[in-house]
Amino acid sequence: MNNFSKISLAALLLATTIFSSCKKEYETIESVDEAAIQAYIKANNLGSVMKPDGAGSYYQIIDGGSGDVFANKDSVFFNYQEKSITDGTVYNTTSTYAVSGTYYGYMSNTFNGTWGKALNGLKYGAKVRILVPSHLAYGKNGYAALNVPSNAVLDTYINTLTFRKQWQLDDYYINTYLTANKVTATKDPSTGIYYVVNSAGTPGTVINDQTTLVIKYTGRFLNGTTFDSSTDGTYSTTLDNVIKGWGILKNFAPGAKVRLFIPSVLAYGPAGSVDSSTGIAVIPANTTLDFDIEIVSATN
Repeated sequence: MNNFSKISLAALLLATTIFSSCKKEYETIESVDEAAIQAYIKANNLGSVMKPDGAGSYYQIIDGGSGDVFANKDSVFFNYQEKSITDGTVYNTTSTYAVSGTYYGYMSNTFNGTWGKALNGLKYGAKVRILVPSHLAYGKNGYAALNVPSNAVLDTYINTLTFRKQWQLDDYYINTYLTANKVTATKDPSTGIYYVVNSAGTPGTVINDQTTLVIKYTGRFLNGTTFDSSTDGTYSTTLDNVIKGWGILKNFAPGAKVRLFIPSVLAYGPAGSVDSSTGIAVIPANTTLDFDIEIVSATN
């Protein structure tokens, strides 16, 4: 073999060695995610409950629910939480009074169909836990708005609720609030409004939709945030010019002081309320409201 052939062979062997070495050192994001998930499963003793979905995620059915199986056209209300498997940082979560809701068909497509695989065949009230690899979640770009870093693997909890209608969700919110805050209220069966009478007022003028009322009020969300207030006794209105829920004031006398928990369907509904000058939502869609109201005077 001449010197040229020897040099060429040596160069080829060296190149092959370098290529093989690089190939061994390179890992796909899928394999990195899989290794991270397996380590997390082992560290948290989840091996007996987590099932692979065949696409890279692992899920646990905590509760299969009851009643009807989810169908694409069904509306589903649910709570969820997304956190890091690395350090437990919570990236995204629903609040007690802000449950998410959408059609199951849309919900099931979340994270490249990951949610759908875990929820497939389950029923209302189902609860699942999903370990979502980064390449099926927010990917290499992460999600700055939620402070999700690049290539974050998620530990996700999804709790679906048993009801399907907005008024049922409103009632759930109100009762959750009343229980948590130890408030005793009476439910008006015809409207679903809950009320507390702090002062009955003095019987006299019978209030109707056209009665001119002078009112002091404070409006809050169930998280305690005040969104509107007029307490100086200068606000005047008729009931046909305010939200439907205030119509219950016809049941009270001038001078009455009441607290009203008004379902969103009798407040601002799915449209919410937007400041026309800024375009900013003052009251989000489907928000249950908490009012303190004093009927200062009533004139027919």
